[in-house]
Amino acid sequence: MKKFVRPAVLIFVLFALGACSSDPEPITEPETPEISESEIEITEMEVPAGEEPEEILFLPPPEESLPVSGFREVWAYLLAGREDTLKPDMPLTDIGYFGAEIDYYGKLTDVPNRFKVRFGGRVHLVAACNSYSLTHFVLKENSAEREALIRDLLDETRRFDGLQIDFENIPKRDGPAFRSFLAELRRGLGSKAFTIALPARTRRIADDVFDYDRILPLVDRILVMAYDEHWSTSAPGPVASLPWCKRVAEYALRTVGSEKLIMGLPFYGRAWGNTNPSKAYLYSGIEELKTRQEVRTVERENGIPTFQYEIPVGVKVYYEDAYSLAVRMEMYRDLGVKNIGFWRIGQETPEVWKLIRVEE
Repeated sequence: MKKFVRPAVLIFVLFALGACSSDPEPITEPETPEISESEIEITEMEVPAGEEPEEILFLPPPEESLPVSGFREVWAYLLAGREDTLKPDMPLTDIGYFGAEIDYYGKLTDVPNRFKVRFGGRVHLVAACNSYSLTHFVLKENSAEREALIRDLLDETRRFDGLQIDFENIPKRDGPAFRSFLAELRRGLGSKAFTIALPARTRRIADDVFDYDRILPLVDRILVMAYDEHWSTSAPGPVASLPWCKRVAEYALRTVGSEKLIMGLPFYGRAWGNTNPSKAYLYSGIEELKTRQEVRTVERENGIPTFQYEIPVGVKVYYEDAYSLAVRMEMYRDLGVKNIGFWRIGQETPEVWKLIRVEE
């Protein structure tokens, strides 16, 4: 099988609508370092959407047979309530069971029932918090809420093989508190696996809340979420373009290393419309709109004037299929990535599972 990644030229655009495991190596407990310094705010996108990649990739013709890529660990997220999407023949070693959340009072809630998952590999409890204000509240050092949250996380993880933290919105001043929070969990978990999901980076950012180097000694694995390069409110583009993914993987391998790194892959796509009529209007704007759209009839609904009109909408869609996933996996394997992980089971083309094997 020829290698899929070489220097050359390609722009890869798609227009269309749209884990049986062997015993993986044990996860070892790292040392816990001292905690230091403050952080700055990190925006959702570290690399601006639409930035031209420094390197463009050569891809084989789609009609060629797709490679089967081997990895030491294959992770995938599973949503509570969607346990039926997990099939026994999926080549997976680890499941991230999604997911416990944190309520307005800082209490752990919605912990999935471990015993609903029939799986021969490891199952990890995933705890998410995606609110800046709530994250700040629960990370505050020496607070009763933080102590209770840590206690609840450690207690609930007793029924799982490990714990994963997925806190994606952390205020700029809370980096030290976040790392001390991770350090407390690490000490309390003992031999349990401790992992974290972190946003993609292609270079080091000054005072990054999610600095790989500072977080690395605190955890057993870092899953790099190499997706959402483009998102719902950005310009249209791939969720994870191949040149961008290559740069993300190269940086992650340099900073995290192949032993602790899990490269995340998306199963989903996104669509963008070229117009969005949902907005607020001044009266003068309404009148101008009526004229522009040649509105002839205005009705009243309980006294309130209303009208409707139709406009054409162009929609552009980027998504993942067996080909794009196979090329990305083979690229990661060629770069030296040993572990991969998918968001999420139930969103994929079933063909992808034929393209993965778990290596001893």
